[in-house]
Amino acid sequence: MGSKTKSSDSSAVADEIINTVRASDNGKSMELKSLRKAVLIATKHLSDKEGDIDKSTKKLFKAAVQSLENDGRVSLSADGIVKLSKTERKKPTDGKEEQSATKKSKDKKKKRKAGDNESDDDKKPKKSKKSKAKDEAAPGDSDNEEVADSNQDADNDGDENIEEPEEADAADKNKPCKGNPQGITRLFLGNLPFAITDTTLNDHLNSTITHIKWITDRETGKFYGSAFCEVKTSRDAAKAVSEINGTKVMGRPIKINYAPIKPGQEGDWPPKQKVITGGKVANTGQAGGQGIKAMSVKPEGCSKLFIGNLSYELDDDGITKFFMAVDAEIKAIRWLHHKDSGDFKGCGYVDFWSTEACEKAASLNGKNLLGRPIRIDWAE
Repeated sequence: MGSKTKSSDSSAVADEIINTVRASDNGKSMELKSLRKAVLIATKHLSDKEGDIDKSTKKLFKAAVQSLENDGRVSLSADGIVKLSKTERKKPTDGKEEQSATKKSKDKKKKRKAGDNESDDDKKPKKSKKSKAKDEAAPGDSDNEEVADSNQDADNDGDENIEEPEEADAADKNKPCKGNPQGITRLFLGNLPFAITDTTLNDHLNSTITHIKWITDRETGKFYGSAFCEVKTSRDAAKAVSEINGTKVMGRPIKINYAPIKPGQEGDWPPKQKVITGGKVANTGQAGGQGIKAMSVKPEGCSKLFIGNLSYELDDDGITKFFMAVDAEIKAIRWLHHKDSGDFKGCGYVDFWSTEACEKAASLNGKNLLGRPIRIDWAE
C-alpha cells in the first residue's frame, strides 16, 4: 500500500508540474524553486503559511521532475529552470511548428539530392561558406585570400582534439528526437575528475563534442569539476543523457543534463574557441587548477574546518575514518547541499573536540580521499 500511495502522489505532483508551468507567464518555463512551492501548495503537500519544506516532500517533488525528464516531457537546466517540451505546451501551434520544421528539413534534403543529379551548372548543389570562400580566393586577389585565411584560422582555433561538426549533420543538428524533444545540443557535465582533459572527456562522449567550456573560479582559475559542452547533434545529446550519464570516467560517475541556452544568449554559445576556461588560468587543455591551495591564517582557538573538493560518495563514516588516521576525533559534521535540488555540493564543515585535534586534521590538506585531493581550510 505504501508504494502505491507514493507512486500516486508522485504522479499527481508530476501532473501538477505540467499544469503549473502551462499557467505561468510565458506558458513554457518556470524557475525551479517557485515551481516547487506552487505545486506542493496545489497538491496540499504544503500549506500557504509554511515556509520550510521537509526532506521527504522535497524528494517527492524531485522524483516527479526526474520522471518527467526521463519521459521527455520537461527539461531541467543547470540554472534551475524547468522547461516544457514542445509537445507539452498549451498552444497547439507548437506541434504545427515542429511539423513545419521537419517538413522544411525534408524539403532541403530533396533539393540537395536533386541538385546532385543535375548536370546543369545553374543547378549545382550549394557549397558551404568555407568552400565558397576558398573558391573565391583567386590568385592575386588579396581581399579574397584574407577571407579564406581567416576562415581557416577560425577552424584551427582551440584544441585540435575537438572535431569540427560534420556539415552533413548541420540540417539535423537541432532536430527534435526521442528523449530530446527540444533538440538541445548544449549539455551540463558535473562530478568530473580534476585531472580530466578535453581529449579524455571527448573520448568518453564518443567523440561527439565540438566545444567545451570548463567551469572555473573567476579569480583563482580553480576548476570546479563541471563544464558545459556542445555536441554535434540533438541525437548525440540524447544518447549522452540517457546512456552515458552515470557512467564512470577516471573512476567518477559523470553527471549529464540538458542545458538549454537562455533567451538572448544565443550569440554567446557555442563559444568562438573550441576549448575555453574561465578565470585567469590559460587554456592548457586540462581542466584542473594547479597545486594545493594554501590555507588561510588560523583563527585563535579554532576547532572547526571547511572541507571541499569531496567525492559525492563520501559519508559520515568515510570522513570520520579519514581524520581518525591522524587521531583527530570529530565532534560534528555539517554537509552543504544545493537549496533548490537538495544535491550534495561536495563540501561541508567539521567540528573537532579541541584545537589540537583540528590542527592534526588540517595537516591532511591535499591528501587523497576517494580519488580526490581534499581541500581544507580553517573556519570560524
